[in-house]
Amino acid sequence: MNRTSAPVDAPGADVWEGLVTTALLGTDRRTPPGTAPGPDAPAALLDAAAVETVRRRAGRRPARAAERPQPAPEDPRPALPPAAARRLAMLLADRPGPSGGGRRGAAPDLTELLPQWLAVANARGFAPPPQVLPALLDAARGRTDLRPAALEFAGPRALWLARLNPDWRFALRAAQGGGAALPRPEDDEGVQQLWQEGLFAERVALLSALRSREPAAARDLLATTWSTERAEDRLMFLDSLRAGLGPADEPFLEQALADRSRNVRATAAELLSALPGSALAARMAVRAGACVAIDHMRTAQPGETAQPGGTGVEDAEPAGATKSAPTIAVEAPHECDPGMERDGVVAKAPAGRGERSWWLGQLVEAAPLATWPRRLGGRTPREIVALPVADDWQGELHAAWCRAAVRQRDAEWSRALLGEPSAPDAGGPGAVSLAERAKLLGTLGAAERAEWVAGFIAAHGLSEAFQLLGVCAVPWAAPLGRAVVDALNIARDAGSYPWSFSGVMGLAERCLDPSEASRLDALLAVPDEPENASPGAGGYWAEAFQRLVTTLRLRAAMTEELGGA
Repeated sequence: MNRTSAPVDAPGADVWEGLVTTALLGTDRRTPPGTAPGPDAPAALLDAAAVETVRRRAGRRPARAAERPQPAPEDPRPALPPAAARRLAMLLADRPGPSGGGRRGAAPDLTELLPQWLAVANARGFAPPPQVLPALLDAARGRTDLRPAALEFAGPRALWLARLNPDWRFALRAAQGGGAALPRPEDDEGVQQLWQEGLFAERVALLSALRSREPAAARDLLATTWSTERAEDRLMFLDSLRAGLGPADEPFLEQALADRSRNVRATAAELLSALPGSALAARMAVRAGACVAIDHMRTAQPGETAQPGGTGVEDAEPAGATKSAPTIAVEAPHECDPGMERDGVVAKAPAGRGERSWWLGQLVEAAPLATWPRRLGGRTPREIVALPVADDWQGELHAAWCRAAVRQRDAEWSRALLGEPSAPDAGGPGAVSLAERAKLLGTLGAAERAEWVAGFIAAHGLSEAFQLLGVCAVPWAAPLGRAVVDALNIARDAGSYPWSFSGVMGLAERCLDPSEASRLDALLAVPDEPENASPGAGGYWAEAFQRLVTTLRLRAAMTEELGGA
């Protein structure tokens, strides 16, 4: 044995480099050591490389054994029923196909059923089979909309896995406190320690959890360190006060109006304006009220009828008479003074927006809606909205009232601004866009919301209904479901292509009550195409309705497998 060879922990690097160089140059130009040139040289090179590889590997010292991870925590929830577990595995195994405008066919889109499956499983309180957790985490990693429900269902073992795989670290960021156990509200010492020493995510989670149980305690905890927090952190902490917001929060929020951060001041003002009894709301009511008033001096021309919803003797005069018609007059602010800025009014208007209209909109939005019946002659919200507004201020005024109704969750004002769903202009007098109408609908109860949207679809069809359908409770109430199906059937009979309604059809697959499937059987056949129909549209519609029916029955089966009706 050659005693002068390199130690095992330093194998001959020169030998290996020589073999690599020979392989790169070729055995015709350079032969391995101890080998004669000729046809056997390539095989000799490979043999030498194999021997050197074994020697290099044998010469490595074993690495220090890593510390074994702690066992995964127990999940006390009941296990899934076997049929539901099989269904989950099937949903997780499905992958969306390539995007494009091609034909979808009649097969259900299983990826769109996974969120609904998770919602039902979480409502039933089931735990996942351990073997599906990696696939569940992979699915949540690729879809941020899926993460809250997926992580709730995955439970504590998902966090255990996330600490072992960097690809799943999002689960630690999404979980309250990064997966750390939060102290109980009565554990004063633990709460104080985590608040003083915890990571930012842990502190946000602690404040949110405490706010949901003891709003005053959460606010008092925030006050202890408020002056030393960074501006961006103050903004996040302040936003947590939305939950359980009440009059007791007003003194703290009033102090925040003097914050050095403009964003913090704006958020504090927004929260205060959502408290109709706050001092800020009263100040805004005075400012907004000074800008809006009833003007009885306008003279109607012969033949001009009274505006609907008006009150007073002047409204009872017959048409054709010269009379005084009540009109809303608007005088927008001429300046944005320091007091307005302190109360959250942004002085600089966006590009293309007039300063005075910008200031007016902010004042009206922040004023309590109860201001206006008192200010405008005791009229109801519906009567106020029906009044004409002078000098082209109606759009600005009504849009601000829309934002105020949404912020203050005022259903009566929302109804007035929405108007009747069958209105000829496909919208209410105050809603300037479908997005505004959708927000106003969000202040109404689920049944009333569905009834309004059903009326809108019956009057105007589906072309403008997509955003409105998105705010309706799932599954859709029977009148709304029937309105959607009837409108789809009308579109089919008209001979248009179904992908013009693909968004609504996709919503129907997820939101239509599964019990409606039997009503759709008559729509599965290929219809006779009218003379001016798009070529082949009937076949596409038959496929679309087949997919809808199959999806509804699959949803019914999923719910049954999870033990629910």
